[in-house]
Amino acid sequence: MRTKKELVNSLKEIYFWDIDKSNPATGISDRLIIERVFSLGDLKDIKLILDHYGEKKTVEILTSLNYLDPKTLNFVSKLFKKPKKSFKCYIRKLSMPQLWS
Repeated sequence: MRTKKELVNSLKEIYFWDIDKSNPATGISDRLIIERVFSLGDLKDIKLILDHYGEKKTVEILTSLNYLDPKTLNFVSKLFKKPKKSFKCYIRKLSMPQLWS
């Protein structure tokens, strides 16, 4: 199994443009890795994430995120066969008042 550092190094640089990967003190969280790859990544990188973290942990992190763009939310909802209302970001969006809709 790959280490987290090997996983991050095998992913595209564009996902972590704002993080200095050469500094070992820079801890990249699992949440950040999963969020960025699912929001910005392609299917090859998503498969790498699922192989590394497993479906259970990936879904756990995705359902607890405060924000996912609508396209990504729809994709992960269909991919993991989870209703949108099981995602925190969907519930938050519904509870926010829409001032100019």
